[in-house]
Amino acid sequence: MKFVSNIHSCNVIELTKIHNPAGNITIVQNGENEFFNTKRVYYLYDVPGGSERGGHAHKGLYQLIIAASGSFDVIIDDGRNKKIVHLNRPYYGLYIVPGIWREIVNFSSGAICLVLASEKYSESDYIREYTDFKNYVNSSPNG
Repeated sequence: MKFVSNIHSCNVIELTKIHNPAGNITIVQNGENEFFNTKRVYYLYDVPGGSERGGHAHKGLYQLIIAASGSFDVIIDDGRNKKIVHLNRPYYGLYIVPGIWREIVNFSSGAICLVLASEKYSESDYIREYTDFKNYVNSSPNG
C-alpha cells in the first residue's frame, strides 16, 4: 500500500532524559518511546562544512532522527509544504513518516546525526530524485 503523508505528521518528540551529576542518559527502547520497532541504526559524522545529507524520501520507512552531538537542520517536504526543524539536543528526536522528502543541512562542527529506522536497508524503498518524489506524491489518492 502506498503511503503519502504531510509534514504535519512529522513531529519533534522528547525522549526520556535521566539526569545524573556524572552525566545524563537518554534511553530509547522498542515499545516505550518510539512509534515503531527499530530494525536499523546508523549515524552520520565528520560531515564537511556546507555539505548536505539525505536528499531522498522513503515509501514505507519510518525514522527517528536525533542530534546525538552538535546540531543540524532537517528540511522536511511533503511535495506541497516545507518545514525546517533545528535539532540540537540529544533528548529530542524528529519522527519522520513515509512519503516525506528530507534533507539534512547546516551541520555544526563535530555533529553526530543518529538515525533509528523501522526497517533494514532496502534500495527499493528509496525515492532519490525530487521529480520522482513529486510524481509519487501527485499520483497518490491523498496527493
